[in-house]
Amino acid sequence: MGQTLAGILEAAAEGRFPPDDGGVTIVPQHNARDAGVMAFTAHSVVFLDEDPVWIRGVLAEVDTDPLAAPMNARFLTALLDRTGRHTETIDLLTVASALPGEPPVALKEITDADHPRATRARTRRDDVRVWQADGGVVVIGRGVAGRWEMAIEVDPGERHHGLGRALAVASRHLIPAGEMIWSQQAPGNARAVRSFHAAGFRPVGSEALLGAP
Repeated sequence: MGQTLAGILEAAAEGRFPPDDGGVTIVPQHNARDAGVMAFTAHSVVFLDEDPVWIRGVLAEVDTDPLAAPMNARFLTALLDRTGRHTETIDLLTVASALPGEPPVALKEITDADHPRATRARTRRDDVRVWQADGGVVVIGRGVAGRWEMAIEVDPGERHHGLGRALAVASRHLIPAGEMIWSQQAPGNARAVRSFHAAGFRPVGSEALLGAP
């Protein structure tokens, strides 16, 4: 049986990465919504329901270091043009394990299904839940390949006081015991990268998600 995206992610979360052989693994999409490219150390994974021969042909034509080709703008643009999908940025992909006990910050779950943050999150995740803190929001749902994913927002007036890190830690208390939770940060957002690192999220690779048309 061939590899699955869920299996690759589960292994990576446990520190077992694809071989650093310069290769590219192509796997089917887990569902119709989620497609994209992940880059680990000297190995990339394309999860897209397209002809693998075509994908490898485009990679071979990218005029760059082969290790960089899967995240090269020319390759990603070719995928977008062929599929009609869209993308935003290449993110740092991080993961952390569940923590026991109560979150370190007071949270109140928002049950309004029409809350703007919940509505937006449902375009990317399933089983979305949203919690409000004093000065911020934490969102959790099932994303790529069914993995637990989280995102936070901190009100402008509450920034620089550690709330982002506290919300990131809180997310680890909101998932079932023994599970892992994933988050993406734009590499240029150094403040967010530092906050998630301090909250115990480990970098495992990079990710470019291709949104559904």
